[in-house]
Amino acid sequence: MPELVDIRPLLAVLASLLCAGAVFTVRRSARWRAFWSLAAAGIKFALVWSMLPGILAGRVYAYQFGELLPGVAFGFRVDALGLFFALVSSTLWVLTTIYALAYMRNSHSLHRFFGFFALCISTTVGIAFAENLLTLFVFYELLTVCTYPLIMHNENLEARRAGRKYLVYTLSGGGLILAGMLAVYFMTGTLSLAEAGILDASIPHAWLLAIFVLLIAGFGVKAALMPLHAWLPAAMVAPTPVSALLHAVAVVKAGVFGILRTIYNVFGVDLLRDLGYAHWLAMLAGTVILIASVKALRQTNFKARLAWSTISQLSYIVLAAALLAPLAALAAIMHIANQAFAKITMFFVAGAIERATGKTRVDQLAGIGRQMPWTMASFTLASLSFMGVPLMAGFVTKWYLSLGALQAGSGIFVGVMVLSGLLNASYWLPMVYQAWFRPPADTGANLVPVSPMMVVPILVCAGYVILLGIGANAPAMPFSVAEAAARFAFELKVPLE
Repeated sequence: MPELVDIRPLLAVLASLLCAGAVFTVRRSARWRAFWSLAAAGIKFALVWSMLPGILAGRVYAYQFGELLPGVAFGFRVDALGLFFALVSSTLWVLTTIYALAYMRNSHSLHRFFGFFALCISTTVGIAFAENLLTLFVFYELLTVCTYPLIMHNENLEARRAGRKYLVYTLSGGGLILAGMLAVYFMTGTLSLAEAGILDASIPHAWLLAIFVLLIAGFGVKAALMPLHAWLPAAMVAPTPVSALLHAVAVVKAGVFGILRTIYNVFGVDLLRDLGYAHWLAMLAGTVILIASVKALRQTNFKARLAWSTISQLSYIVLAAALLAPLAALAAIMHIANQAFAKITMFFVAGAIERATGKTRVDQLAGIGRQMPWTMASFTLASLSFMGVPLMAGFVTKWYLSLGALQAGSGIFVGVMVLSGLLNASYWLPMVYQAWFRPPADTGANLVPVSPMMVVPILVCAGYVILLGIGANAPAMPFSVAEAAARFAFELKVPLE
């Protein structure tokens, strides 16, 4: 691939960083706070999307600052996989910022909230564009630090406990990544993510196993891979825009992105296939998909059900990547977008219902569809997507993941997809039924008007769930970028089959 020196990767990271500084500076000015928050999201969105034509043409953009270690530079490299992650994050960040400006109105410490909110997307894009494991690790840990004040925003006892749990889990995960990264450097003398595998079979198997466990477990913390998941349900005490940040845009996606980099760029599919480690990871992910779905079925709090659903859906990505088949790799990468848009729709809906009615439980949704038809229509579409209904984004994931399982000779995971779809239906359809077909229990209650700045992002995200389903392979859609990334991982010169 031709590699071009370009300053846009650096500017994409710096845009939110500089705007975050401006947000901290203006402090109590709501108008300027909104301006700089939207500027951070908009500028980054434009910079990231401006690189799409070049990536689809087979180019790679790079920008480096010099070596920190022999053979290891601190810098950025934009390939298809990194751009895909950045495209999803930057697009959703614009919508999440608009939603947050309305949702957080009249809250306390808004300069702190939106300042760290902007810093989170800066670190997320830094992860996406990292040229090597060291750069990725630096931004990965910065994301932890920037997210902590957002989880703690309410400043009550429950929020402080959730924040401490988050730090313990994610910083411990960072320590595992650091150990694995040092082992990689000791064995190879490089930490580059530019190749389809930098480790090889000449390295002692004990070292390879240690590196695999350290990196997968380290990234698995943020990916909420069971049993490393306990921080995620606890973090639901945070405001809804932060929950959307954790579940759909930045934190958990940074974890699964790190797992994808470990499989495709650190080990490579050929080495992992020979070692057999990925088979055990696939078995773990398939088990998590089902266990987390059962746990979601038992939740009565709206956001808690969404949290357990997220744990299940993230393991789709891990499972697909661990199958080491080209079509499964396509499913793994595409589900970063498919899960993100559907799940953020649901969190936005949960926040809108809470603001309009004060309701936070799944058994309180009777008649909500009649009272908030556009909002619940969006939730219904997202639910159908997670069930894998054709023409929805989730169907694309399950289709290619099932084909990938057959391609890998692991047909059992097709059964996991079917069973997972049934479990999804068992906890989403009762909510949809209540909302549309049961009369509201409090017919005399007045709804608090919900700002259009909250409703419009919900509708846009729900619309994209359909677009990712019916137009997945249209030109310049994420599917094209995901296919390019999957082809690179398997060193294919022809379209995936």
